[in-house]
Amino acid sequence: MMQSPLPVRNGVNATRLRLPAEGPWSTALEYILDRWNHVDPDGIAERFDRGEVVALGGERLTRETPLTDHTFIWYYRELPIEERLPVETNILHQDENLLVVDKPHFLPTTPGGRYVAESALVRLRVQLDLPDLIPMHRLDRMTAGILMFSTNPATRGAYQLLFENRQIRKEYEAAAPIDPSLQLDTHPRMVHSRIIKSRTYLLAQEVDGEPNAETRISLIGEHGGVGRYRLQPHTGKTHQLRLHMAGLGLGILNDPFYPVLQPQQEDDYTKPLQLLARHTEFTDPLTGTPASFTSRLELSALG
Repeated sequence: MMQSPLPVRNGVNATRLRLPAEGPWSTALEYILDRWNHVDPDGIAERFDRGEVVALGGERLTRETPLTDHTFIWYYRELPIEERLPVETNILHQDENLLVVDKPHFLPTTPGGRYVAESALVRLRVQLDLPDLIPMHRLDRMTAGILMFSTNPATRGAYQLLFENRQIRKEYEAAAPIDPSLQLDTHPRMVHSRIIKSRTYLLAQEVDGEPNAETRISLIGEHGGVGRYRLQPHTGKTHQLRLHMAGLGLGILNDPFYPVLQPQQEDDYTKPLQLLARHTEFTDPLTGTPASFTSRLELSALG
């Protein structure tokens, strides 16, 4: 993996761009101006003048740098002004290797789409002055709860292996309707299915074929006729828990996607998806001792 020659700025990584090997452009600047013809050309050229466009070795590109001098270049994006989301992240644990937080509903884990500064990663990099902060996994924007970050590049690989080798045990909590016929309070269900997610389709889908997703689902209580469910995923497919609950006829409360895709609308902060990453545990790869973290958040539908 290529290391960016530009440091993190305002909590955001520089963007990498691959230049074409040939074409009708004599300079890198000409190519970029043609590619982004809707952007202010003077503003782009000024980024070159300020030294904000560099090659892999850190060499600054100028307005005259030939197109073929470099294959990859890095630059800082001009970030849009974002309205701060009315949610906050709470720190549960921080040491020289790990940061563990309670991510709120509605806040994305990493930058994407309309959310850049308003992501858990960028907020925490700026708040804690930790430009090397990297998430160990992701939670959906609409899901709250335990989220782990690496704070130390030197030890990051050891923790990444835990996730790659499925040595992290996760437990989620969900609020959903109760179906007495399923008897999930006395007979927890192991749900298996094959889930796929297309880049061009908003939803994940369950399809025929060899299962690649597995979740243990049990009903552990109720509040006002709403069930409190323990969800224990053995895999980590996109929207797996939401799909498996919906497949049992137990769509998680306030889910805008499953079982029926709702019309797109602005976030309603009074109705968060009732899904919480409640607990995480593992054996610390550096010390060999057990480690566990439990969310302090509560699902509003469960009192």
